Amino acid sequence: MSTTARRTPADHGWFTSSRSNNGNQCVEVRFVESTVQIRDSKFRRNPMNAGSEEPIITVDAALWTTFLRCLLSSRRHPSLVAHTSPDGTTTLRHDNTLLHFTAEEWQAFTAGARANEFACV
Repeated sequence: MSTTARRTPADHGWFTSSRSNNGNQCVEVRFVESTVQIRDSKFRRNPMNAGSEEPIITVDAALWTTFLRCLLSSRRHPSLVAHTSPDGTTTLRHDNTLLHFTAEEWQAFTAGARANEFACV
């Protein structure tokens, strides 16, 4: 299986769903060789995080592909776990790294996943 991104992300590599609200708050993804990185765009804008290391989840492309399939079929992935609360907020966990997304951010991400915007081929 090839791990080349299907779409061409911006020059910096990070991209969001086309359904995101102009990039201010969103799930950001980038493909780096045979890995996929995920981060929360809100982290850098929060003054409370100044000087803190930004949490970034890094997984291999095969795990990412399996995660997307699980997400779209409403199944839970065993190692990249998305837990959505009744209010729609979602925590994405891999190993000891946690990312927290608002309901709107996660909805935009899942809509982008349904549209195949985050697929690796």
